[in-house]
Amino acid sequence: MSVSDAELTVEVTGAVATVTIRNPARRNAMTPDMWRRLPVLLDALEADPAVRALVLTGADGTFCAGADLGDLDELLDAGDHSIAVVAEERLAAFAKPTVAAVQGPCVGGGCQLAVACDLRLAAPDARFGVPPARLGLVYPAPTTRRLTRLVGPATAKFLLFTAELIDAERALRVGLVDEVVDDLAGRVAAITTAIAQRSQLSVAAAKEIVDDRAGPARIAWWHRKVRDSGEAREGIAAHRERRAPNFAWSPSDRP
Repeated sequence: MSVSDAELTVEVTGAVATVTIRNPARRNAMTPDMWRRLPVLLDALEADPAVRALVLTGADGTFCAGADLGDLDELLDAGDHSIAVVAEERLAAFAKPTVAAVQGPCVGGGCQLAVACDLRLAAPDARFGVPPARLGLVYPAPTTRRLTRLVGPATAKFLLFTAELIDAERALRVGLVDEVVDDLAGRVAAITTAIAQRSQLSVAAAKEIVDDRAGPARIAWWHRKVRDSGEAREGIAAHRERRAPNFAWSPSDRP
């Protein structure tokens, strides 16, 4: 395998950026270079005013089968400050909506990335697993807490204690994914297109508040923005006139 075979690629179509995990020799396992590269890509896409949503997916029918652990001593010394956790935290903090489009295995580092996204859509063949107990590793605390918030303590413990894979339907039942669909690409395109057409002020404020990243002063700032930006007046007028709204606020307008 050449170095170029393991990479993250970016494609921007309209208002949607797609980051694809590619490592064909390792079922799209994330290498150390890929973990380091992801925050750099996210910084650039967050700064691009044309991008309103991000899709994370894997190449060739596999999301991501885990992580290339690299140097074990380095991994153990890093603990919760590993390059994987840094990348995960950057993805979770991405200011625009993120969607994981999952086919095939979504295990270990792959599940870590999917859980850090805002939404997760899965094909029927998707499989999810958290394998540290098979390897004698401690799952990072930020990752464990994020998984627990998503699926609840009992399911998080089941996944962490057993390291078993669960299928897409069970993942849907426990809240690990939002939808299981046959036409994954079509459904992801429909959702991200809808998000891109909505008020970006509303979307950005909702993401900060749901993620508990907005204190009272920040929430008050969002309400002032609603008043001053004209977004609400335009949205209500468009609703009354039965036309598509022309929302002008951009995420680049935030401080």
